[in-house]
Amino acid sequence: MDVGALYITLKLAVVVTLILVVVAAPMAYLLAYVRFPGKSLVETLVYLPMALPPTVIGFYLVMFMGPRGGLGRLWQMATGSPLLFTFQGVVIASLIYSIPFAVQPMKAAFQKIDRRMIENAYVLGLSARETFFRVVIPNSKSGIVAAAVLVFLHTIGAFGILMMVGGSIPGETRVAS
Repeated sequence: MDVGALYITLKLAVVVTLILVVVAAPMAYLLAYVRFPGKSLVETLVYLPMALPPTVIGFYLVMFMGPRGGLGRLWQMATGSPLLFTFQGVVIASLIYSIPFAVQPMKAAFQKIDRRMIENAYVLGLSARETFFRVVIPNSKSGIVAAAVLVFLHTIGAFGILMMVGGSIPGETRVAS
């Protein structure tokens, strides 16, 4: 077994899990509780990676992250290096591919909270941010843990997209899956 590939795989899974738990929590909260124009479109885009085959997602990511793609061009201008076939590119691809596995369990956990607890927090003078951190997050630990486990395992098992976006560069993007 290639120990370097195993290390890259675990590093990728940890990085993606940490980022998505932090980013997906407010997103899941908004989708669970806030009404806004375009909410259905946002939900569709968030869950789209679950519906599309990995090769289709990989193809679009290669186009978007390539030197002529929007993100690839911005990355090149900002850093002076390409995004494709780098660890950073693989992280971004994994974030996009795994986001539904973070948002869905958290959104479900947030929706299970008794709405009266949130209303009571507001009545007691807590701001929306304080309510999120003092009421919602502590009462949603199981959903957050489930999201972290799902994202970690999904990232470890993601092979097609990682090969398309990262190639198989030893010590950089070669993963064990």
